[in-house]
Amino acid sequence: MGLDYLWKAPEVNPINLKACRRFETTRKIQGCPANKLQQARSVPVLNPFNKYGAAFFFSWMGFMIAFWAWYTFPPLLTVTIRDDLNLTPAQVANSNIVSLSSTLLMRLLAGPACDKFGSRLVFGGLLLLGALPVGLAPLVQDATGLYISRFFIGVLGATFVPCQVWCTGFFDKNIVGTANALAGGWGNAGGGITYFVMPAVFDSFRDRGYSPAVAWRLTFIVPLICIIVCGVGLILCCEDTPMGKWSDRHLHIQENLRNQGVEDATLVNVVNVPGGITDRPEPSPAPASADEERNSSTKSRKDESHFDAQAIDLSRAEMLETAQGETVAKPSLRDSLRVAVSPQTIFHVLTYACSFGGELAINAILSSYYLKNFPHLGQTGASNWAAMFGFLNFVTRPLGGIVGDLLYNYVGRDLWWKKGWIVLCGVATGVLLVLIGQLDPHHEPTMFGLIFLMAVFHEAGNGANFALVPHVHPAANGVLSGLTGAGGNLGGVVFAIIFRFMDGGTDYAKGFWVIGCMHIGLNLLVSWIPPLPKGQIGGH
Repeated sequence: MGLDYLWKAPEVNPINLKACRRFETTRKIQGCPANKLQQARSVPVLNPFNKYGAAFFFSWMGFMIAFWAWYTFPPLLTVTIRDDLNLTPAQVANSNIVSLSSTLLMRLLAGPACDKFGSRLVFGGLLLLGALPVGLAPLVQDATGLYISRFFIGVLGATFVPCQVWCTGFFDKNIVGTANALAGGWGNAGGGITYFVMPAVFDSFRDRGYSPAVAWRLTFIVPLICIIVCGVGLILCCEDTPMGKWSDRHLHIQENLRNQGVEDATLVNVVNVPGGITDRPEPSPAPASADEERNSSTKSRKDESHFDAQAIDLSRAEMLETAQGETVAKPSLRDSLRVAVSPQTIFHVLTYACSFGGELAINAILSSYYLKNFPHLGQTGASNWAAMFGFLNFVTRPLGGIVGDLLYNYVGRDLWWKKGWIVLCGVATGVLLVLIGQLDPHHEPTMFGLIFLMAVFHEAGNGANFALVPHVHPAANGVLSGLTGAGGNLGGVVFAIIFRFMDGGTDYAKGFWVIGCMHIGLNLLVSWIPPLPKGQIGGH
């Protein structure tokens, strides 16, 4: 197989039209050795004109720009903004906590909103809403203004939820880990971009003769323009689902079942959803010529669909499982609470609190950590080195999702392997954080090397987590994604508080050590929980 799968239209599941991998031979669970499995086209990462490629492109691009704007302050808080606003280290740490707290609240709301209104509109709305506080950020004059500004800019951090839910809506379960990890990883790289771009833009304004107090304020113009352009483009150029409008998803699911030869009686019993095709009024009798015209129109639509993407073959049982267990339902309070308290949700909340939460907290202090231990770097040099931590997401988070998918596809579709990969990443990260906190922080090669290795496992854990999330409670994917994403921010708040109270926010080594111990303990604590709820339909 060549590289044309990077731009050609993917093959799709005939029921939900999600892009997926087709296996040319029998799966291992049916007796085929894993090394004989051959996969076909998957994620068209180089084709933003295909609807799957467009959804993928705007998923990672939108989140990357949002993450960049979300972290516009930290690179310049190291010296410039801190001095201009006369901030103490404790006030800088407090602003980090405030930013993460608002994102936590918005992620809790974004999840159910995705299930109700569709992730595309939620995504675009959050981008445009977040553009307002970014545009007002230059008006900040003191610590209170900084807290308020960063609180509302934290809205942009919630874009992670529709980013992942939207990808899950376009890519099926045997490829969704890769798609989610690529989108999330390239999006997370915005944390590296901001540490590279913001000091560079600031320096360019300084070179043009602006004072530091004016130059740092002008830097916010760049992310502001990017957010607005991306948000408008996302809303205008993309679709809610591979089947069309979000509100019509149940109709299309049932129509696709019928097109595959599933009887109407089965539809009533198996896919009993409000607004379904079975609730439509019976059409009035039409002459034969009209029937022929409709049949011709249906055939034309099927031909057009196959021109865009070819459907794979599924068994009748797989079709019904997809329709019944994996069609997102309008969230009710009762169902949302049931999802929230399930052991599987608790597993994802706690492990993602470690992986993404730790990343957020470390991302906020890393430049200051480098500047304290290696003062010869200066603000720009320390920010550039800190940017590497975020830039690694281009590779490390996708690695986590890709490994998760490989384990799922090649080891008999056993989700315990995906889950074990999450725990392994979390424990390895914890061990490396303890080492970073215990060894001499002034030895440059050792610290840069350990932080690089820690970032590999830390960020791979993020991708690994959202390789498993789409399998769990698939009919409430937005709710679970929002809770998991909020768990990441909860971890970020907790870990930021730990850094805040380690000798007034200056003993970073001790903070690393404490956080590492928490990573190890929490991951081992939930390692026994089964990957799926007992008796769950779909997601296998």
